[in-house]
Amino acid sequence: MPTPAVPSSWSQAEIQSSQSKQRHIPPDEQNKVFSWKHVRDIVETNRLDVFRRKPSERIVYKAWCKDIIATYGSITAYLCVERLGWGPFPESFAESGPVFDYHDPTPFADPRDFKILRNDWPYGSFATNITHLIVWSKPRIQTNPVNGLMTPESRQLVDAFVQRTFVKILEPDDPLARRRVLWFKNWRALQSMRRLDHIHVLVRDALRSVADEWTGEKEVG
Repeated sequence: MPTPAVPSSWSQAEIQSSQSKQRHIPPDEQNKVFSWKHVRDIVETNRLDVFRRKPSERIVYKAWCKDIIATYGSITAYLCVERLGWGPFPESFAESGPVFDYHDPTPFADPRDFKILRNDWPYGSFATNITHLIVWSKPRIQTNPVNGLMTPESRQLVDAFVQRTFVKILEPDDPLARRRVLWFKNWRALQSMRRLDHIHVLVRDALRSVADEWTGEKEVG
């Protein structure tokens, strides 16, 4: 059994999050597919609670969470060990989540302090031409302590990172590439992984080879 990289006490909150009830979805909307236009509207109006996994996917996801927690002690530990390769400080504790040694305190300023991965559990309600990436950050992204929303400074910082990391890669072949990239950060109540800071990046019509370059790993399947 792999040695958990973080305290297993974190698993209790993760179990509650992974098994929390999803808001009621009318039967005729359960398999609805969100087009890029619809996704853009949701992100731009910050109605992030609309995004969801299909009921069938949620059942599989909850079973996966249960197995991972049983093996690693927590999903956080699994991500640190298997997906990110990051070792947090031993004094990290449950309330704060893992604390890492980083090269720059500004999120996304140093490539050694963040990692881009495909979302292992993307929202199945997205159209198939939408690539769902997650950018994990060692430094914490500043949010409002009252409502959990990003501060204006954080939004500006993340937007600049997304432009130089994703949009500029696409621009040589598409001058309007900015229209093909969206990003968002779930507020705390919506987060299933609250202890590892991250943002979501959505790209329309991204070539698999380009996504492989961003993540440094080839897509399986």
